[in-house]
Amino acid sequence: PYWKPGIVTPYAKGAIIGFSEVHTRMHIYRSIIEGICFGLMEGRDQLEKRGKLKIDELYIAGGGSQSEEICQITSNMFGLKVMRTQTHEACSIGAAIVGFVAMNEYKNYDEACAAMVQVKDVFLPDMKEHEVYVELYENVYSKLYTKLEPLYKKIKNIIG
Repeated sequence: PYWKPGIVTPYAKGAIIGFSEVHTRMHIYRSIIEGICFGLMEGRDQLEKRGKLKIDELYIAGGGSQSEEICQITSNMFGLKVMRTQTHEACSIGAAIVGFVAMNEYKNYDEACAAMVQVKDVFLPDMKEHEVYVELYENVYSKLYTKLEPLYKKIKNIIG
């Protein structure tokens, strides 16, 4: 799940665990998507805790949102309704929203978003799959860094 070091994970590197002879390239691809989602789930947990709020739905955009499979995996992992927007160019639409609010074309961001962002598709979670992901998140993912940190440090010492 770790593609680069972070503040609390300074030695982090990517790792794929749990594979056997039955797994294929598609499983590796899916595990990368799942690792990204686990990282996003960790971020969600921090936002909810620090902001004293509850996130109850997700909007998805960007390159990965072009895949129905990725959208469904995301919904299953979070256990939330996921809404795919009309464009995967999230940065462009975000910049346009900021610009139009700054030019007073819209009085605030809520109004601009309502006018400029439309939901194209909705993905509902498979709660049986969600339960498996929760167990993986709590009992495997959340413990990975501390278990792998000694190895990450050795890698850093060997290759710099």
